[in-house]
Amino acid sequence: MSKNSKLSILLKGLLLENPVFVLVLGTCPTLATTTSVIGALSMGLAATAVLIASNAAISLLRKVIPDKVRIPCYIVIIAGFVTLVQMLMHAYLPELYELLGIYLALITVNCIILGRAEMFASKNRIGESVLDGIGMGLGFTLALVLMATIREVFGSGSFAGIEIPFLQNYKVEFLVKSPGGFLVFGILIAVVNAITKGKVIKKKDFGCEGCPSAGVCHSKECGAADENLTTKVGNTENAVKEEK
Repeated sequence: MSKNSKLSILLKGLLLENPVFVLVLGTCPTLATTTSVIGALSMGLAATAVLIASNAAISLLRKVIPDKVRIPCYIVIIAGFVTLVQMLMHAYLPELYELLGIYLALITVNCIILGRAEMFASKNRIGESVLDGIGMGLGFTLALVLMATIREVFGSGSFAGIEIPFLQNYKVEFLVKSPGGFLVFGILIAVVNAITKGKVIKKKDFGCEGCPSAGVCHSKECGAADENLTTKVGNTENAVKEEK
């Protein structure tokens, strides 16, 4: 693989395929841990460590894991690394362990990690999978820190727990509450879409063909996909009849 391709894998998670602002994954920890910069950074780094390790392990075992049980196997692998991270944080960083609370354990079912395992690590070599883990992890961490900076600075009048004197009388406490989190989240998604000028992943890039619900879905895309699938099946049946 060329250097440009490796660099592309590494950088795509920062903006064009940012797991938070573009793919809209990991929303629960994003909203829950971004009330403080320290909490956001801790969650991002913990998730990044698990993402890199699980991507590498799944890539190594991709030819061994049976296809029918791949998702349970991925979850077991991810859960193992999450447990390791929990134990290390509990032993050496107890304050951060208490700060993250249940959201640290929930990294196991984080859609970003499971999604990269299914979409990338299970189909690529270990080198590319590690780069993908680093890129997506950094993108996740940067998104959390950016959201946390806005919410903590303007909502609590502090940064990383350090008070900013001239903001103490102008705090917008709404921002550190749940509705404020959704507001900041939505604004940042809109900003990313404006910056990329439509170059981010679009819904049509994924397509609906192969979806088991395409036939009963009322969207135009799924209807078209179901019609195309029916046409393909009909053409195949006609070809078989002609051969007979």
